Amino acid sequence: MKLTLAKILLTISAAQALNSCPNRRAFLGSVGSCSTAVLLSSTPQVANAAGSAPSLNFETSKSGIQWADAKVGTGATPSQGQTVAIDYVLSTTGARYGSSIYKTADKGAPYRWTLGDGSTIKGLEEAIIGGEGMTGMKSGGIRRVVIPSALAYEKLTEFSEDCGQKNTYNPVPPPGEAFEEFQRFKNIYCNPNRQYQPDVVIDIKLYGKR
Repeated sequence: MKLTLAKILLTISAAQALNSCPNRRAFLGSVGSCSTAVLLSSTPQVANAAGSAPSLNFETSKSGIQWADAKVGTGATPSQGQTVAIDYVLSTTGARYGSSIYKTADKGAPYRWTLGDGSTIKGLEEAIIGGEGMTGMKSGGIRRVVIPSALAYEKLTEFSEDCGQKNTYNPVPPPGEAFEEFQRFKNIYCNPNRQYQPDVVIDIKLYGKR
């Protein structure tokens, strides 16, 4: 069952995503066919559709991050100082014309960093390592998180000209490779004139050693 992207982020269940996506591009790149589901609109039309569409069961960490696993991975959870690689879909709860901002699978380049090196937003690291009542991820795992602005891009409004280009508060769409996506991100999360900063929604697929 498909719903419009303007009203929801992704529309298929965790099990369907797991069984129908042979590779990361398929998993992260196809709305309505290879993505996990959660409805982010309270309109009656979407609420009615939600009754017959499968969705994920979310929990909330003590820090305020909402999270749900589409697939639990295997092996050990990464720890501080370890280099990790993920594919992600970056979306927002506060956009007027659709929710999706950027997908690494579109560029064929996973996001890599060393946990704890200061380059990445706290909410994403917490989503992978765990803590505050949230379990950590394991290799091959797929998780959706809704991150409050205080654990995401809140500080970027103070550095609106930089907008994450000094290797802090990542991930940010790379302007050289994804200019339109970067501008969209900048208008939402690096805008000092915006009255509030919306939550960030990230679908994460964690890889093992690559």
